[in-house]
Amino acid sequence: MSALNRHGLVGSMGRVGAAGDNAAMESFFALLQKDVLDRHRWSTREQLRIAIVTWIERTYHRRRRQARLGRLTPIEYETIINTAASAA
Repeated sequence: MSALNRHGLVGSMGRVGAAGDNAAMESFFALLQKDVLDRHRWSTREQLRIAIVTWIERTYHRRRRQARLGRLTPIEYETIINTAASAA
């Protein structure tokens, strides 16, 4: 805990023994690891930062279909919601 406090961070707020609490983030980081981190050796932190942001914006948000969004990508879902809200 002191390491977290030294860096101004807050520990996980999930319940002990509740594996589902972290499942979404573990899935995200597994995809990030497979699609970005394991594919290239980065010379600088800035190159890595740009690669991560680019992957999130181009792949994770635009191509990854989600069952809970009716098999739409987050961008497709947002477009439908915003169009419906504008028409209302």
